[in-house]
Amino acid sequence: MRSLFLAILLLFVFTSFSQSKEFKISGTLISEEENIPLESATIYLQRVIDSSLITYTISDRHGKFALENRTPDAKANLYVSYVGYQTYFKTINLDKKIIDLGKINLKINTDALDEIVITAVAPITIKKDTLEFNVKSFKTKKDANVEDLLKELPGVEIDEEGKIIVNGKEVNKVLVNGKPFFGDDPTITTRNLTKDIVEKIQILDTKTKDQAFTGEEVDGENKTVNLVIKEENNKGVFGRAAAGVGTDDHYEYAGMFNYFDNDRRISVLAGGNDINSPGFSFGEIRKMFGGGSMNFNSNGSFSVGGRSFGGGQGITESENYGANYADKFGEKVDVAANYFYSGSNSENKTVRDRENILADSRYFTASNSNSFNDSDSHSADFEFDIKVDPTLLINIEPSFRRSKSKTVYSENETSEDELNTLINQSTLTSNVETIGKNFGNDIDITKRFGSNGAFLRFSIENEINVSESDDFLNSETNIFGDNPEDIIREQYTDGENKVVNFNSDITYRLPLIGKEFFLEFKYDYRRNKQEDRKSTFDRDEDTNEFAIFNTELSTDFVYINETSTPSFELEYRKKEWSARFEALYIFRNLENNDELRPELSLKRDFEAIELRSRFRYRFNSKSSFSLGYNLNNNPPQLSQLQSFKDVSDPLNTVTGNPNLEPENNHRVYIRYNSFDFQKGSGFYGYLSANFRDNTVVRKTIIDENLVRETTYANVNGNYNVNGYISVNKKVKLDNLLSVDFRLGFGPGIRRTINFNNDVQYASTNKSITPNLRIRFVWKDVLELTPMYRMSFTKNTFDLDNFEEQEFVNHALNINTATFLPKALEWRNDIQFSYNPNISDDFQKSAWFWNSTLAYSFMKDKATVTLKAYDLLKQNTNARRVATQNYIEDTQSTVLQQYFMLSFSWKFNTLGKAGEVRDGRRYRIN
Repeated sequence: MRSLFLAILLLFVFTSFSQSKEFKISGTLISEEENIPLESATIYLQRVIDSSLITYTISDRHGKFALENRTPDAKANLYVSYVGYQTYFKTINLDKKIIDLGKINLKINTDALDEIVITAVAPITIKKDTLEFNVKSFKTKKDANVEDLLKELPGVEIDEEGKIIVNGKEVNKVLVNGKPFFGDDPTITTRNLTKDIVEKIQILDTKTKDQAFTGEEVDGENKTVNLVIKEENNKGVFGRAAAGVGTDDHYEYAGMFNYFDNDRRISVLAGGNDINSPGFSFGEIRKMFGGGSMNFNSNGSFSVGGRSFGGGQGITESENYGANYADKFGEKVDVAANYFYSGSNSENKTVRDRENILADSRYFTASNSNSFNDSDSHSADFEFDIKVDPTLLINIEPSFRRSKSKTVYSENETSEDELNTLINQSTLTSNVETIGKNFGNDIDITKRFGSNGAFLRFSIENEINVSESDDFLNSETNIFGDNPEDIIREQYTDGENKVVNFNSDITYRLPLIGKEFFLEFKYDYRRNKQEDRKSTFDRDEDTNEFAIFNTELSTDFVYINETSTPSFELEYRKKEWSARFEALYIFRNLENNDELRPELSLKRDFEAIELRSRFRYRFNSKSSFSLGYNLNNNPPQLSQLQSFKDVSDPLNTVTGNPNLEPENNHRVYIRYNSFDFQKGSGFYGYLSANFRDNTVVRKTIIDENLVRETTYANVNGNYNVNGYISVNKKVKLDNLLSVDFRLGFGPGIRRTINFNNDVQYASTNKSITPNLRIRFVWKDVLELTPMYRMSFTKNTFDLDNFEEQEFVNHALNINTATFLPKALEWRNDIQFSYNPNISDDFQKSAWFWNSTLAYSFMKDKATVTLKAYDLLKQNTNARRVATQNYIEDTQSTVLQQYFMLSFSWKFNTLGKAGEVRDGRRYRIN
């Protein structure tokens, strides 16, 4: 049956391909009045029968263009759009393979009414540094959200976690009509707003508000997506609600309500589940497995888009509530605010096997740990933008946080030598409760002068972070051998940590040559003060109370890190290229006052120069090149400098080194980016090299009982070189069928100087990570996306007793989606991982298969979904980590197979404007 389906599919593809006709339409765009070529005009071809887009392109600096594609149509409508000029229209007979239109004269647009009214809108428009897409030109499924729409745009890629890449550069901010929507988590916006309310999508370089106000140029490493809401859709309510129940009592629910009234926006969301999902993306079928940029921490907590959601590496139950408000008061004041509550509890079990590498021997450590975490947090953020006059802008951004966490943790660990002789063992249980409070505020005042880019900016940033903790600990460490020792601890620690950060800077930019050459002066002052107090008490056997103060395990530090940094910057801009050079001189004072051990107090002063430079060249609207050099100076941490002896771990005593020097990091990078919007082909190349002097590393001595004494030292000779090359190509078979290919290759080499049992050595790590992705799309019928990634790693050492290490990992992903019958959607996410190097005690390979079947009704407003998680019962997170000093295999608790049935409903009362299409009638936009 499967072979028959594949044969029919291939037959359809080849038949459709053979019926399509290949064409190439070329020409040159000239301004009729000035007789000059027009660069970055949009040329696009539409079907006559339904005005759907066939293909489009952008004119080059000589005004030349070429439209190449295939279509079964005999005729098509050609449009040429350019800002400030009248739209050009012509019906093209596609009876020839090559069609040369010669010179096309565009007339300057005037306010006079024309008998011809243009309703066609260019699919893509370039306005200086902004790329603008017209939503109507890109077809998606009926129930599409903004993420589905973004995937159809040329040069845009979105991974399974919702991370957006535009021409090789990550999108770190998504705005709605130029304003934030639920903070800085893009997935809340892209997965909950529907396509039908959006008119245009703008892609531009990410800038702060004051940078946008002054017109400063940024490095362009991050992009911002701005969703322009249709004017008629700026008033009304819309949203969704969903709930589901599953096997083993699993559940999830989520809802979102939005009220738009022109500049005023009010949104509320809620979600909860016990399947390790944030919950905000509940109604998006495939995204029902969770989403967002997710990071896991060793204590079982995780974060999505920088927002904490409690435990995550094990089984997690969470609930989340939030509200967002944005408004404009008069013409001068913009206000935005959002509030979030997140609560979770999680359980996790971890097994670790570690092979520790010494200069002349090996020893082996095995551990088992259990953790239970219960946490909740409240956060509120506000933004006030006050435009006093066209030249003066004030930004005020206060924020508040409060969190509470309880963690119960237990661990058993044993260490054996190469003869499997038990050397030491330990057990530990702890019960920790932590309460954290945070307040921060940023104030920026920016004043512009003249029209050439001069400005004066004054900024103040402050933050106060206070955390209080209660820690009950029971531990027993047994050291065997010739001098056996038993270390038993039964203690209570009352901890308080307070951090006060203050930062102030003033910047003045002076244009030296018009809007091309600038000189910028800046002075930055920073002060970080941290009070760290831990009062540890041993249990009194007579009173059974924690009453005996333990000086050795208690701390009372006051850290101060203070810097003053004057700097200047030169920047030169041309249309094709720009260059920037900045020099900074840092005066740094590090001070540590030990209230319990005054003799260990220290004060160190450092001075250093830092450099920033960048050169960018824009060959055309499709490709650019950049290179740069940076010199950074990184001082040692105060915990590394202070000579305090930390004995909290009986098997590893850590003592600082007050004679450490700062590290100098030299970084050189080069980057090339090219993307052809018409052909759907692109190339991205990146190479970076870091060379570090005076790197601070750990220096450990291990005795015969495997008890470690650690300090810190400076070393020279560390470097790492890494790069990445990505090539992608889109082959459009006809108006319905297309295939995307993307080939990536990431080489890297890293040299590290370190110590092993007081012996200095060098290790070299070489890695190669090739990957391939193919995406086949049969519009409204089928999507098939296989992805394969392989990584090779090789470690070599300059010590004779250190063996060479080689590792190979394989990962395969297959994503499928079918849309037949019309109201039915079936998606599969299949992952295969194979790690042949991992220990025999752990699972080396696994297939992980998730599947969803969704049926839409009530005009796509309601959806019933059946979800199957881990169909093959092989979910695993076994992994191997290799460093210079050890090889470690770990495996933790994972979510097991379940099935869930859910229902979601969308509502929308936003206005809808009528469309006017009548043959060649069109209106200039």
